[in-house]
Amino acid sequence: MCSVNAGESAQTAQEPIRVVIADDHVLYRRGLQTVVTQEEDIDIIGEASDGQEAIDRTVEMLPDVVLMDVRMPRVSGIEACAAIKSQVPSTKIIMLTMSDEESDLYEAVKAGANGYLLKDVPGEEIAAGIKAVMGGDSLISPSMASKLLAEFAQMSKKSPDRPTTVGAPRLTERELEVLKLVARGMANKEIAHQLFISENTVKNHVRNILEKLQLHSRMEAAMYAVRENLLDPEE
Repeated sequence: MCSVNAGESAQTAQEPIRVVIADDHVLYRRGLQTVVTQEEDIDIIGEASDGQEAIDRTVEMLPDVVLMDVRMPRVSGIEACAAIKSQVPSTKIIMLTMSDEESDLYEAVKAGANGYLLKDVPGEEIAAGIKAVMGGDSLISPSMASKLLAEFAQMSKKSPDRPTTVGAPRLTERELEVLKLVARGMANKEIAHQLFISENTVKNHVRNILEKLQLHSRMEAAMYAVRENLLDPEE
């Protein structure tokens, strides 16, 4: 490893991402910890075996990210997610589950989750996901994004007479393009490639979209796109 002088170190050094793992299965927590802590810039600072403990640990330790099982005793992961977002809104939450049920995904989004991963993904992807949500991305696979859109499409069909904000007038044409791709679960790099713009430009567009629409996450933006009929789920 090459050495750097004090000035360079001060400019490049970054604090590790502080993570709490909440899961009622001890062996899964241990396995996840083993994989995730192989990354030098991620630290596991605490664990929780149920939803209430996850809330308590988060309030006490103020982690950057909580990896949260959906189904846990005492308080469910989704209920814990909502409570944490209320009490410690700066903490990012990635829901981990064995379930690919649309209802669980939808409830997680409503609770404020920043990501939703199935437990059978490689541990390396979870580590990458932690970094992604810290960088402002949402974390949802294209297949789960499709389920999310399908759920919202069903909701909109149940209330066809509800008024829409046609064209979302506060968004530019480019922002609308970005919003549609965000709603399809595409990452910033993929959007940049699709629209022939830089990744930093995409990040700026996403930031502006969320600010203009007063939303807190990319998944909320996906919900907004379908709810306001800005995106045809069949296209």
